Amino acid sequence: MQTPNFHDQAQRTPEPDLSARTRIRFLTSVDYPPFNFLDGRGQLAGFHVDLARAICEELNVTAICQIEARPFADLAGALESGEGDAVIAGLAITADNRARFAFTQPFFRYPARLAVPKGSDLGGPLALGLPDVEVGVVANGAHAAMLQSFFPKARAVPFESAEKAQEALRAGRVKALFGDGVALSFWLGSEAAAGCCEFLGGPYLSDRFLGEGLAIAVRADDPQLAAAFDYAIGRIVREGGLSELLLRYFPISAF
Repeated sequence: MQTPNFHDQAQRTPEPDLSARTRIRFLTSVDYPPFNFLDGRGQLAGFHVDLARAICEELNVTAICQIEARPFADLAGALESGEGDAVIAGLAITADNRARFAFTQPFFRYPARLAVPKGSDLGGPLALGLPDVEVGVVANGAHAAMLQSFFPKARAVPFESAEKAQEALRAGRVKALFGDGVALSFWLGSEAAAGCCEFLGGPYLSDRFLGEGLAIAVRADDPQLAAAFDYAIGRIVREGGLSELLLRYFPISAF
């Protein structure tokens, strides 16, 4: 299984000194599996939760680390008001948020992917830009705009939801489906897909259409904490820990 690395390994961050800190509080949410959710025992779980724990272990501060769940809409305000020290829950890296917070380097980027029926003969046409190929896509969203930009020769077939686009692919009403690689990776392994389909080509990445990815946000006046997290994530990547987390939470690679 291919596991990507988006963390800049050429950058060498000095080992941080967190000895003056008495507590590091991560804030997350519970409504975005597999990144953050409640498991069958009602405990916090997910890629973000395990990454926060790995960061604390790497920095030797597990004893003072806490991970607390809040509604996603409350996370930014809670961070600003000092109710937490970091948000690890997919807070968007936008110009407005960069003015409010400091961010780590992105450690994950959302890929777009093409899904096709198993045995599809679109490998050749893919190299030519899928000319006149009917490609399903959710209407009026980032992936529809990205499809138009990346594959202008394709014939976009819009659907009102990802579920309807997926069903159209499974039923053979479109030749391919272009959408969120994370969601598609879980659909491909689901009962709903019934083993019908697989990824072709890609992944396709774009800051313009899909944003800069996932990073940890800290208060604007605490960039040293973001630097410490970058140091830890860099070591986790080099030691293979990030690949292990991706394998744990993504049975079919989104990449």
